[in-house]
Amino acid sequence: MPDSDLAAWLRLTLTPGVGPDTARRLLAVWGLPAAVFEQPVSALRQVVSAAQAAALAAPPESLPGQLAITTAWLRAGADRRVWCLSDPGYPPALLHTEDPPLLLYAMGGCVDRLASMPAAVAIVGSRNPTPQGVVNARAFAHSLSQAGLVVVSGMALGIDGAAHEGALDAGGTTVAVVGTGLDRVYPKRHLALAHRIAEHGAVVSELPLGTPPLAHNFPRRNRLISALSQGTLVVEAALQSGSLITARLALEQGKEVFAIPGSIHAPQARGCHALIKQGTKLVESAQDVLEELHWPTTNPENAIEK
Repeated sequence: MPDSDLAAWLRLTLTPGVGPDTARRLLAVWGLPAAVFEQPVSALRQVVSAAQAAALAAPPESLPGQLAITTAWLRAGADRRVWCLSDPGYPPALLHTEDPPLLLYAMGGCVDRLASMPAAVAIVGSRNPTPQGVVNARAFAHSLSQAGLVVVSGMALGIDGAAHEGALDAGGTTVAVVGTGLDRVYPKRHLALAHRIAEHGAVVSELPLGTPPLAHNFPRRNRLISALSQGTLVVEAALQSGSLITARLALEQGKEVFAIPGSIHAPQARGCHALIKQGTKLVESAQDVLEELHWPTTNPENAIEK
């Protein structure tokens, strides 16, 4: 988008006290951020609080620096994008959620095909998996990728990383939804993996460049993982787990949820067992997932073209 449009969208997202819900309310009235900032405070106060209207009246101090960082990042690579809600490249799967990101940052070899991405499966799980959990994540991702599905995960340690690796090893496409700005890699141990994902898929985030790994951002990014996918597979998860948040969000979005059972003695299996008790589909093979999604066993033509 033009720099002037990017500046207006960044200003809206950076305005103190104006969160996503308030921003969407403003956009529903005036259409675009630039039009919002043309309004007098009296008009803004008809839609938002007095404090929010006052904040919208002046650009935040962080705007010039954030705009400079973002434009420099975009110009540093041909595979980098920042989409607003009205951009044609914005993935429809996210646009149709209750809380779509106002701005979506993306980079990777398949970045321009995210809007037309074929069916995808999210594979999530524990950051401290059992050895069998790692094997299962890789094997399921490998088989689902070979069937033509895109594998989506969060690039965290443990199951997430194994899922991305399984998809890449199969020559498939994988998408990582991260909880930092795209100019940072977290965890740093996954630096090489992040480069592989960007080369053969895409890395996406709703967070401004420079955003560090803050704990409260990771549960929010989980809604994007589930939204991009037709189904979510939980490989291993403790009872108090971010993976269960992803599963709950998937169900709320009307998506399929699958769980792999494990040992009754393993804490990492208790979250999966809880899901199964609640009616989640127990799966023992990738074929189980494909059947539930009504997806052909072999369908390489559905993979994103390299």
